[in-house]
Amino acid sequence: MTKITNLITEVDNSMKFILVGSTHPGNIGASARALKNMGFNKIELVNPKAFPDDRAFYRAKAAKDILEKTKIYTNLKEAVKDCHLVIGTSARYRTVPWPVITAKEAAYDILHCIKEREASVAVVFGREDRGLTNEELSLCNVHVTIETDPGYSSLNLSQAVQIMAYEIRQQTLSFLNSSFSQTWDVPLADSQETEMLITHFDEIMKEVEFYDTENPRKLLTRVRRFFKRSKIDHMEANIFRGLFAAIQKKLRNIS
Repeated sequence: MTKITNLITEVDNSMKFILVGSTHPGNIGASARALKNMGFNKIELVNPKAFPDDRAFYRAKAAKDILEKTKIYTNLKEAVKDCHLVIGTSARYRTVPWPVITAKEAAYDILHCIKEREASVAVVFGREDRGLTNEELSLCNVHVTIETDPGYSSLNLSQAVQIMAYEIRQQTLSFLNSSFSQTWDVPLADSQETEMLITHFDEIMKEVEFYDTENPRKLLTRVRRFFKRSKIDHMEANIFRGLFAAIQKKLRNIS
């Protein structure tokens, strides 16, 4: 039991669950309770409609301590800037497809990144009525869809949180009976580093007039998708940034 507790604590210390734009404080409390059932203790909020709120603490029951230390952000970009792997839950279809995995596959990726690459991870949940915006989804490395019956696919927010937390716990427990074979030599680039890399890449494309800025045709979205799904590490990000800076220097000397 001690090994299980220690491993769950290690995973918990490297991971947070983020609720974006929650409209009902009761769902925040119920989500905190769902997490504590699975041994996890970190919820962060982005623009909740009402929090702190007595209804949230009432629904949390014995998980009130989670809500007492909850951080609140004004936007998702700020909330995930120090995270190396960002997983967004979504049932939405995108014009430009994004990597979509199951909850079980997401749980494996989370354990893989935490144990092999010492990554910090965020699992992001959207608004009860409309989920995450396209801009918020673009900050995620991958999207998770929880398979439900097509006749009634709507999940309550806390139910979605419970399912993800359960799968992560099960994957954590299975780790005790197996092992990942490789430890990466360099930490993953965090979300802020990746965003800076994408911005730098966009600057280069504009400077060489690679695309029509008035009609980009989803080009930057596809560039973003590439870097987000690649799980690029810190050194690789710096290599690309150094290359981009060298190209810009050459271009400016020519002009």
